[in-house]
Amino acid sequence: MNLCSIASGSSGNCIYVGDHDTHIIIDAGISGKKVEAGLNGIGLKTSEMDGILITHEHIDHIGGLGVLARRYGLPIYATEGTIDGILRTKSVGEIPTELFCIVHEDEAFQIGGLTINPIRVSHDAAQPVAYRFFREGKSAAVMTDLGKYDDYIIDGLKDCNVLFLEANHDINMLQVGRYPYYLKQRILGDRGHLSNESSGRLLCRLLHDKLKHIVLGHLSAENNLAELAYETVRMEITMGDTQYKFNDFPVSVAKRSERSELIAV
Repeated sequence: MNLCSIASGSSGNCIYVGDHDTHIIIDAGISGKKVEAGLNGIGLKTSEMDGILITHEHIDHIGGLGVLARRYGLPIYATEGTIDGILRTKSVGEIPTELFCIVHEDEAFQIGGLTINPIRVSHDAAQPVAYRFFREGKSAAVMTDLGKYDDYIIDGLKDCNVLFLEANHDINMLQVGRYPYYLKQRILGDRGHLSNESSGRLLCRLLHDKLKHIVLGHLSAENNLAELAYETVRMEITMGDTQYKFNDFPVSVAKRSERSELIAV
């Protein structure tokens, strides 16, 4: 099983997960041209995808969905609330309703050789989820767009071999930045986004011997820096109540607008 971030950030998100016979993209918040270029970089084509998983209906996750759906006829997997939100978003255009496949939180389903479990998240969308993938005893999870974590989230992510986790903003940059007050409160709230600090603290609860790679993603272009996210998470793990050290695990930061490295699970 492999994971690759094609784009990750407030301006658009798309992540590839797959293996030798099953290929999936999570979210389509960038143009079809950019999706194709990102997949071409790892030797794949959009037409080879077995489906698109949508986490929620915000435009940075569905901006390119209509084009991909109409051009390639790919099945679209999402919760009922998310599907309703997509159909209400006029900017994505018409999508044939027969392409939609409803998924339910905590009810695993199968696409090819991959077993997929949708995990409920706290975010200001209709019915948002994250996704965890299983294949032959290995697993990977993509967890972004959540304002808080709890024991349910920790249980849903424990024992992952590869974890793609949100580190959206630096709290100080957000607080002193140019965003209006209401937007700052939204981002900082329980239905907003994980800060660098919260991401590091959550990771302290998830570290284990078989964790092979951590990817920090969905960084804000306005309120974060890749170096700052990396360093803050490093400090949280270093100072946290855990037997592990930051250097025990490869940690990378997903790029906002270009493909990141392909990670093998």
